[in-house]
Amino acid sequence: MKERQREIRLPYAGIVVLVGPSNSGKSTMLDRLVAESVIRRTEAVSSDQFRMLVGDDEYVDWKHRPRSEADVIYAEYQQVSAKAFEAMEAMLATRCRLNKLTWVDATHLYPEDRERLIQVARKAHVPVIAVVLDIPEKELLERDAQREYPRGRQRVKQQVQQFKRTLRSIREDGFDASYVLKQPDEITFVRTSNPLVTDMGTGIDIIGDIHGCYDEMMEIIVRLGYVDEDGSGLYRHPEGRKLVSVGDVTSRGPESLKCLLFWQRHCAAELAYMIDSNHGWKIARYLDGRDVTLSHGDERVEMELLQLEQEQGQETAKRVRAELRAFLLDAPSHLVFSRNGVRQVVVAHAGIRDHFIGKQSKRIQDYCRYGDVEGTDEQGRPVRKDWYVDHNSGECIVWGHDPRPYPTIVNDTVNIDQGVVFGGMLTAWRMPEREAVSVPAKQDYARDPDSPLKRWEQRRFAPPNIRKFKEGFTVQTASKLDVSVHGEVAKTAIDTFSHYTVPLEELIYIPPTMSPPPGVCSVEGYLEHPQDAFHYYRSQGVTRMVAEKKHMGSRAILLLFRDEQAAVQRVGRPMLGNIVTRTGRSFFDPSTEQDVLSRLHADLTVDGYFERHQTEFVLLDAEIVPWNLKARELIASQYAHVAEASLMDRSTVLGKLREAQAAGRNVEEWLQETVGKLTNAETFRDVFQKYCWDVDDIGDIRIAPFHTLAHSTGAFWEQTHEWHMEQNREFARMSTLMMETEYRVIASEADETDVIRWWDEITAEGHEGIVIKPETFRAWNNNKIIQPAIKVRGRAYLHIIYGMDYLAPENLSRLRKRKTSKKERHALMESVLGMEGIERFIRREPVERIHECVLAALSLESERVDPRL
Repeated sequence: MKERQREIRLPYAGIVVLVGPSNSGKSTMLDRLVAESVIRRTEAVSSDQFRMLVGDDEYVDWKHRPRSEADVIYAEYQQVSAKAFEAMEAMLATRCRLNKLTWVDATHLYPEDRERLIQVARKAHVPVIAVVLDIPEKELLERDAQREYPRGRQRVKQQVQQFKRTLRSIREDGFDASYVLKQPDEITFVRTSNPLVTDMGTGIDIIGDIHGCYDEMMEIIVRLGYVDEDGSGLYRHPEGRKLVSVGDVTSRGPESLKCLLFWQRHCAAELAYMIDSNHGWKIARYLDGRDVTLSHGDERVEMELLQLEQEQGQETAKRVRAELRAFLLDAPSHLVFSRNGVRQVVVAHAGIRDHFIGKQSKRIQDYCRYGDVEGTDEQGRPVRKDWYVDHNSGECIVWGHDPRPYPTIVNDTVNIDQGVVFGGMLTAWRMPEREAVSVPAKQDYARDPDSPLKRWEQRRFAPPNIRKFKEGFTVQTASKLDVSVHGEVAKTAIDTFSHYTVPLEELIYIPPTMSPPPGVCSVEGYLEHPQDAFHYYRSQGVTRMVAEKKHMGSRAILLLFRDEQAAVQRVGRPMLGNIVTRTGRSFFDPSTEQDVLSRLHADLTVDGYFERHQTEFVLLDAEIVPWNLKARELIASQYAHVAEASLMDRSTVLGKLREAQAAGRNVEEWLQETVGKLTNAETFRDVFQKYCWDVDDIGDIRIAPFHTLAHSTGAFWEQTHEWHMEQNREFARMSTLMMETEYRVIASEADETDVIRWWDEITAEGHEGIVIKPETFRAWNNNKIIQPAIKVRGRAYLHIIYGMDYLAPENLSRLRKRKTSKKERHALMESVLGMEGIERFIRREPVERIHECVLAALSLESERVDPRL
């Protein structure tokens, strides 16, 4: 117990329990601290305050009442007091859970009263201290006499006697600290900040589990831009960024001691931070002389320390041990980095619950070291629970401990332990950029035949748990646009998936829908016009665009493997690839698909495509023509039938009107209208017939791949659409099944005029139209992703979409008011889902992780959107 403190440092959160008899000045001291802005008024609660809130009256006098009345009043007072304390403790528990500081103004003379508050604090993992006011009895009696409602001499004396007993026992109560004040006015109270919270500054680079892999650690630190300018061995970033370790810098790998000393020096120089971890904690206890069994690679640290003693002497080794002991024992359970006073990122070794964030306790320390574990499996390995599924407090949580072959983002949590010591990668996560940087391991140092990476690979093709998707789910994407899917549409998509699509491990990508230009067309007489697409992209800061001719065929995704063994590694079975529609179905019948794939594979192999690009596969987004290849039934049942009937009907009406005109009747207005309608019907017929031709064998098929989406080495989101068109030209050169796509680059107003003229020409000839895209596949306006493409269809083509008479003034006026916002939203969400799914496929993530992206895209397609858009 500490006496006569001139300064008391208050905890950043938790409970301050005031202890003292009535009249000892507890309320007066709180009023002074509020006036001095040491505490807020909301941070002080009292039993009197809650008695009034519960029972309405500040003071109940039963002493001057007849016995029959006094007993009733006193019993009611006791009941109000009990409920008041219940309410106060409930509110305290809530504030503690929210990591707030609260002063409690009550006498707290009995151990059981103090014990309840200590338990409230312990349950919420916050500090609890006692501030004891030791005022002489004489002074207490004098103050009581001056009160509006005196407690009475007898009651004050009783409280003083109990207080003296309390003074002797309060040391054993279990407070984190207790202070006895005889002269409260002479004490200064100082607010402290949360030691677990620090400002992010210009940025931080969080490095995953290093496990003694010093060379890889230095490689990634240099790649992140840190330099040792003065040769001191201290690496600084020119922008003032700092390094953060998620822990486990030691054990299993070859140079644990060098890694530990690096972080110890940089943390001491305030250039870095390091989090506590399971291996770090075991090494700390070993250095502290405790009885621990060094295993799972920890024994290597002991060997390195013994080698240090042999090489540099006992004194050096003793000093290093002492420094590392203090460093590891002081490592925080987790750290919270803020920006503008708002928590942005939490770094914890094995994870953290939301209500643990910013708090410290043995329970939290253990949780952050080991994660959420429920028992062990048959091999004695811990069974880890998915703690991250419950994260919803908004911060990005970065963690390690559980090796995975790639950085895994789930529910705004990022796992960056990529098993470098097992031959995987060492990963850094940059904040606030939210970008991963990885370097490959130079070798498999652990040589564990049952390593986590090998077990992860074995589980990759396990079927997904459909139950987790049926009630709705959210896909978090690297494009900073999270996509939520409601249960009803998810169930519809699951039904589609289970009945119609190709096997889910072979379905990687659902291409996004495309929206026409937003808003009302700015050019009179048109429903869609390129000028509005140009305006949209200019308004989003895009200065360079590409316009591509839109083929009137059927969208298809082509996955071509280098060989069947590459397919086994990627999809779990030998195959040359597949060709699927934008709804996940097989594009061709099995025999035709095999023929097409064999021809394409042979053409690409002869050209050396896979070897030249050092890739296991190529993924293409394409259009396959002719249209009737997939739309034969639609054409026969709707377009051909409607065209034939309309031409017959309108020709008949026109003939009758001409007969009437010849007979001298005034039918000129009807005649002109019918001629126009007949022309519309002829246009309708000519348009859809232009997209159809006979297909006798696969040599009559043409494939126009307008996006080279990915190789096994990476995706091509940052490439320009000119680059994609160059790849398209290369494919057309390699295979006669492939065809080029005509395009134009737009960098000026003159280019816009030229593209409009080109669009007018090709659509007048009956071609569908063009697609206008920003310069790069994935484009941003500040931090907001913009539409990946806008389709602009020609006036002739739109006859088969909106009806053969859609250009009639009354029809066009109505159609120009159509709403495109939902279509635009779907295009954006499906785009980021597609990119996310492909990235996960490249990283060889489990089928379930890729499946959720595809399922979400199919779910969006299940929502009702005007199909004509």
